Amino acid sequence: MTTATRRTQKQRREEAEAALLGAAAELVDEQGVRALTLARVGERAGYSRGLVTHYFGSKQTLIERLAHAAQAGFVPGLDGLPPGLDRLLRLIDGYVAGLGRMGLLNRVFLKLWTEAATAPELAQVFRRRTEAFHDDLCEDLTAGIADGTIRADVTPRLTAIALVAQLRGIGMQRLVDPERVDTELLRSQVTGHWSRALTRT
Repeated sequence: MTTATRRTQKQRREEAEAALLGAAAELVDEQGVRALTLARVGERAGYSRGLVTHYFGSKQTLIERLAHAAQAGFVPGLDGLPPGLDRLLRLIDGYVAGLGRMGLLNRVFLKLWTEAATAPELAQVFRRRTEAFHDDLCEDLTAGIADGTIRADVTPRLTAIALVAQLRGIGMQRLVDPERVDTELLRSQVTGHWSRALTRT
């Protein structure tokens, strides 16, 4: 192998971490989080348990990283957009569209979120992930109220809770009964509903 093509230590670490997270995602998708162990993740990815422990330290940390990876970048094209109504509506539309693709990480996030109701180690993780989602939505809602594109009587925190409930609820229906949930039709319905609800007096 030439010097030009030799991978750096950082590249090897990133590749190993990605492979381990991918293996963890597959196991959760197939058998749920209770079947997830560091040993099984290492075996699935072709690495030793010791390497999994070295990179993540514990099952809890692995789950946290997996939840973050599953949620990050779910709606592309929002970076650089200023907070406000336009970004919020694009997020809603893109979220429902993303549910139509329902890839491995989408399924894993929804399954982890569901299991958080009965698994204390997951509940803490998903409280933080949901709080971050709420904060993003509140930023858009607050900015829209400030610039006059969103009604002044809208309560950002309560509206964010309702939005998350609807979007993730659609995701759960899509996960359980994909044939019944036509996300392409829902996109305009859901986005239009929130546009009207937030702007009409």
